Amino acid sequence: MAKKLWMIGKLSFIALMMLVTFCSGVWGALALWYQLPGNTFTRTISSAVWVIGVIALVAIAIHRRSWLPLGAYALIYAVLLLWWANIAPSNNRIWAADASHLLTGQVEGNQVTLSNVRDFTWRTDDDYDARWETRHYDLDHLASADAVLSYWGSAAIAHAMISFGFDDGSHVVFSVETRKRRGQEYSAIGGFFKEYERFLVAADERDIIRVRTNVRGEDDYLYPLRMDKPAMRALFLSYVQAANQLTVTPAFYNTITSNCTTIVYRMARQIEPGLPRDFRLLLTGYLPEYLYKVGAVDQSVSIDELRQRGRITDRARNSKPGDDFSKMIRVGAEEPVGVRDAHQ
Repeated sequence: MAKKLWMIGKLSFIALMMLVTFCSGVWGALALWYQLPGNTFTRTISSAVWVIGVIALVAIAIHRRSWLPLGAYALIYAVLLLWWANIAPSNNRIWAADASHLLTGQVEGNQVTLSNVRDFTWRTDDDYDARWETRHYDLDHLASADAVLSYWGSAAIAHAMISFGFDDGSHVVFSVETRKRRGQEYSAIGGFFKEYERFLVAADERDIIRVRTNVRGEDDYLYPLRMDKPAMRALFLSYVQAANQLTVTPAFYNTITSNCTTIVYRMARQIEPGLPRDFRLLLTGYLPEYLYKVGAVDQSVSIDELRQRGRITDRARNSKPGDDFSKMIRVGAEEPVGVRDAHQ
């Protein structure tokens, strides 16, 4: 019996080591492909050599029944990790036009001045009128906060933004995004491998929502959040602080750990420490269900009705130059006044 258990333990250990070697080998190949200096050919060859080397070491280990090849692999992998740890984010690259300016904010009491607020007029992804503006906000007049989700494929995946409204009808949207270099395309896999710096943009709703619905063909939803004014103010200021921090200390975007939702969640946890963790914080497309569960949105209707009410895609696509875009997309989307006021 003891011999049988020993054999099972040995086989289990070998299987675990093979799994670890496989996963680390795949990670190493992708890390080299995304971050090794050089053109596509050079990076492809380097990744292929890495894969062949890992397979060869495993084959030798099995053939000779020796752990030495795997020990050699562990040493090589440690060197790879050392190289990886020294890849640092930067604010000095040739950036895409819509990510070319970093947001900064100056706070003096209730007055906030945001520099480099984006207000582009988009016709296509490559045809636009670029404007970067300095705007002033009085937090005493902060009136609302809305979650905006933009879907482009899977129901599980969406980009999340927060739009703050003021009592004069103006809005500003904060969005944590990938800061793409000029000519660079987005890759969810690349987001795991230091392919993008983190970018925090503040933009006019006509810019950042309309480009997604009218230019990129995405499907957008708006959910008014139940937040009292001190919480809204704190969240707004958290965005300003995060933006200022990025100008001093650039950071990498990560598809899972440092994305459009997890950053907001960490900010919100500073305001409300009791916010629970949930898988829907990773599968952002299901974020409305999470907001519904924690009471952050209207619970007087079903989640399906809330979603139907919050779909703003058609209203955004039907908007015309000269329309009050923010007002138009909210027709039917906002929580009824009586219900909303009851929860202030």
